Amino acid sequence: MDKIYADDLHVGAVYPFGTYEVTLDELIEFATQWDPQDFHTDADAAARSVYGGLIASGVHTIAINQRLSVEAVYRHWHVIAGHSLGDVRFVRPVRAGDVLSGHAEITAVAPEPDRGRAVVGVAMTVTNGTGRPVLTASTDLYVHLAPRS
Repeated sequence: MDKIYADDLHVGAVYPFGTYEVTLDELIEFATQWDPQDFHTDADAAARSVYGGLIASGVHTIAINQRLSVEAVYRHWHVIAGHSLGDVRFVRPVRAGDVLSGHAEITAVAPEPDRGRAVVGVAMTVTNGTGRPVLTASTDLYVHLAPRS
């Protein structure tokens, strides 16, 4: 499959994600390294917390969103780099055994012809196995415009 240039991207296009299952070992390992709060790393403490058990770090959930986005969308585009990440909302906890999915929707395409690129806005929603949102966020990416001859 040929990669897509920004010229061929359109506001309103929706790209469904694949799935990703969060394992208990991964949840604890990630949090131990990057967000070592007890409700992410200690089952006993987490059971006594407001969450009633271990939950994934929000940073971990963002990382899973990135993986799902790349696999379903960005690796099929001529992406130069990310520009920004914003409007991040942790809607509900992610737990071990959750199978995450979701979608990305193009919200803006702003060509910069003098630079050979466009800024592409994307709204992302990550859902759990019941289809309920666990994360929403927006991002802007730089994507190449098609070469001009």
